[in-house]
Amino acid sequence: MNTYVKFGILMALIVGSLVWLALGGVKDTKTYYKTITELQQMGKSAQGRKFRVGGDVEPGSIKKAGAQVCFVLHQGAQTLNVVYTGSDPLPDTFRDNAQALADGRLGPDGVFQANSIQAKCASKYEAKPPHGNLSHEAVPSKVSSVSQPALSAGHS
Repeated sequence: MNTYVKFGILMALIVGSLVWLALGGVKDTKTYYKTITELQQMGKSAQGRKFRVGGDVEPGSIKKAGAQVCFVLHQGAQTLNVVYTGSDPLPDTFRDNAQALADGRLGPDGVFQANSIQAKCASKYEAKPPHGNLSHEAVPSKVSSVSQPALSAGHS
């Protein structure tokens, strides 16, 4: 067999393997964002697929049992039971009424099996009130300017 043909076959195998690995990796890491309503409307077709679901943590629903954390996300009247079994600790902002995103898969029992949780506390990220409404802050009435010494060009 010709050396160029052998080299061409080897290169085709290497490139083909890399493309196959890349496509498989993209398929496994692809995550779709869905609302709770959209996820529930998908029915059985949502089971086993990877999703990111967002909502507010229902007050009083957080239950910790060892490394597992169970809670309920809600959006309006729609609710979703979530079980987190990830290895990362939960964020400090994960508490009642916090906005949360759960990455994982919907189980056959309708419980969302999360392996990653992101949370933010709505009050922590609210906009600051305008400066004029703050009575406890001292606002300087006069701003002094600092003069810079003039640079003179001198010949020595």
